[in-house]
Amino acid sequence: MLIGLYTPTAAQYLPYNSESPKVAALLGEMIVTANPNLKIEHIGSTAVPGCWGKGIIDLLVMYGSGCIESARDCLDTVGFQRQGGPEPFPESRPMRVGGIEYLGHGYRIHAHVIEHGRGDAIALLKFRDLLRQDSQLQRAYEAHKRAILARGLTKSNEYSKAKGDFIQRALTYYE
Repeated sequence: MLIGLYTPTAAQYLPYNSESPKVAALLGEMIVTANPNLKIEHIGSTAVPGCWGKGIIDLLVMYGSGCIESARDCLDTVGFQRQGGPEPFPESRPMRVGGIEYLGHGYRIHAHVIEHGRGDAIALLKFRDLLRQDSQLQRAYEAHKRAILARGLTKSNEYSKAKGDFIQRALTYYE
């Protein structure tokens, strides 16, 4: 698998693609082969069976204490690019992006690089698991995303910020 260029697009609301977990697993294997000290988790809507979303494969790339540089270098070496746009994540908590072709379908990838055990890594995993376990929460999240797009918020950073309150409320509610 070769990581290609990332093509930014407006936020969309797409049906669940059952191939996404396979693509995420292949990407995870490729990354861990390049750096066995990294741990990869598939997160986001594409990691939740049946969940509609932007169709972007989100990966959580976790590294050990003091190893952020090797994690960033690994992703850069396998073809991921630095995030662009108006408000990229800082290099102290980077996101790398890329694109990949699998079985004739193009996939966009967001690789969130976070230290293992850090609060935001834990929150991303917890929210994924909550969506997997609670179909009512999943449907409410999908409705929230449709409402965001209906308000005309289609820029990726605006869309992501607008989802933040819902995610925080869900995490607080299920503590």
